[in-house]
Amino acid sequence: MDRMKSGKKILAFCLAACLTVSGLLAGTAFPSQAEYVDMSDNRFVHTDKAPSGKTGKTINIPLTITNDGGEFDEDENIYVSFSPNNYFHDDPDEIMNDDRSKEFPFEMDQNMFNTKKKVGKLKENRSKTVSLSARVRRDLSDGYYAVTIRVEGEVSGFREEQVNIWIKKSSDTSDDDEDENGTIDIVLGENQSTPDGTYPNVMNFSINMRNACKTDLYDVTAILELSEDKEKYPFEINDANYDRRFDKLAAGETVQLTYSMAIRDDVYTGYYPIKTTIYYRDSSNGMGDLEKLERSFFVRVHNKEKEDDLGEFDKNDRKMARLVVDSYETIPSEVYAGQEFELILRMKNASSEIPATNILFTMESEKVSESAVFTMESGSSSMTVSRMNPGEIKELRMKMIPGAGVDQRSYSLAINETYDSPEFKNAEEKVSVDIPVKQEPRMNVGTFEIMPDSITVGSESNVMFPINNTGKVTLYNVMVRFEADSINPAESYVGNIKSGETGNVDAMLTAVAPTSDDGTVHIEITYEDVNGVPTVVEKTLLLTVMEEEPMDMGDFDMGDMDGMEGEPTFFQKNKMVILATAAVAVAGVAALVIHMRKKKKKRLLEEEEGETEDENS
Repeated sequence: MDRMKSGKKILAFCLAACLTVSGLLAGTAFPSQAEYVDMSDNRFVHTDKAPSGKTGKTINIPLTITNDGGEFDEDENIYVSFSPNNYFHDDPDEIMNDDRSKEFPFEMDQNMFNTKKKVGKLKENRSKTVSLSARVRRDLSDGYYAVTIRVEGEVSGFREEQVNIWIKKSSDTSDDDEDENGTIDIVLGENQSTPDGTYPNVMNFSINMRNACKTDLYDVTAILELSEDKEKYPFEINDANYDRRFDKLAAGETVQLTYSMAIRDDVYTGYYPIKTTIYYRDSSNGMGDLEKLERSFFVRVHNKEKEDDLGEFDKNDRKMARLVVDSYETIPSEVYAGQEFELILRMKNASSEIPATNILFTMESEKVSESAVFTMESGSSSMTVSRMNPGEIKELRMKMIPGAGVDQRSYSLAINETYDSPEFKNAEEKVSVDIPVKQEPRMNVGTFEIMPDSITVGSESNVMFPINNTGKVTLYNVMVRFEADSINPAESYVGNIKSGETGNVDAMLTAVAPTSDDGTVHIEITYEDVNGVPTVVEKTLLLTVMEEEPMDMGDFDMGDMDGMEGEPTFFQKNKMVILATAAVAVAGVAALVIHMRKKKKKRLLEEEEGETEDENS
């Protein structure tokens, strides 16, 4: 149905265009003038004065659009165009008998009513300027003509109002190449954001000023309308002159009006319109009349909030929403110092009947040594939510990094809340969560000392080495196990090793078989974290085990073992002395090894005690 209607409209416009052309060819004179329309009641479309144009020439119509009723607040984009209403029937069968089409002052083509100028978003009680252009019909007589303007939103439908234009007969209607100056129009603040400043900072900003007509302007001066009233003018009047002058402003040229303003200390936060009067001449010889236009632009300042009629906020007297942490989680589930994680907060309005609006959540980390434990990846610690109804839950996500050098424990993250409720605004509350931060255990192993590093089957070798705790957490129940085909498995218990301290391993390895490989002995170092979860670190050392060789008695004459007579040999004569001497030598070697081990242990203990004293001092 909508497509049929749209098709009918397009057909109607085409027939109207044909009617215009046929009238021209036939020399038919259309009604020369429409009645002047009183525009004093216009609410959302107006012009400073009636734009003027000539027949056969392009006219530029500057318009000021005001969202007076707030009905376009939900629209992200608002468009302005010429409206076919008041000129044409929707039914193409009636177009030939519709004299209203003869009152439309412009030459029509298929794009006349489809071409729309984008205004953008327009908040309640705010205004923006835009201009529409069209070629005036050649058959019109001098006089005023009313043109219907349509303001259309993507969501809110459209509104229409009329503006007057003045049409004058061109002196030479056959000259299509004559300069088309159109109506003078200057636009302020086009294609830029609203200037924004915060007290007590100085506000430096520039406003775009564009010559929106097709003729050059001269002696252009923009003068701000100053006022002592803080409601009208939010800046200190420190300079005697805020005029900005330009010798020439070419057609279509954009210049900048640059200002440096000090915000008054008694103004409230809000938007303020700055009225500007623009004087110009449209003649380069200086003989043209000095004309003027009145325009305005908006600035936004931040200072104190307006006081309401409710007085000071008292929690005992007023109802307020309650915003709490319903739950939270981290990704990954375990947070380690120095490693990024994502925090997911689920905030709930725990009130059963009171909504919260304009909510600002600001994260505040616990500090250690004047430094925040948690820092935000984005650099911003604040998040906003427009509204939370009673019982509603909103999910907040943010990426954080805990400090690499913090101790392993839980740290507090405060959520500061600022929000409005129906009975008051800017209520402030604080809630918090505790986030456990873990430190990864770290250790290294010192140099192995093996005495001796080559033994025979049945012998022992002493193995000693240090284990250094280089992390920030204690290593619990440190145990060392030695395994190889050539030795008996052996274990050595070291115990707990605190951060920055060293545990010493001292083990005896007993050889049980000759080495059949390269002599590698596998070492497993096991430690536990505070929750008893074990971690295994593997190391190796080299120890060679050789077959025990029997004593060669060939040099010794054992005598007549069968009772044969003869002189006793040297060994027989000194047998007891030799055996005693060998026993003493073996005992001496063993005593030396034991002495060396005790001496080394004593040295290591003295070094540890010295380090402890240094730390305590």
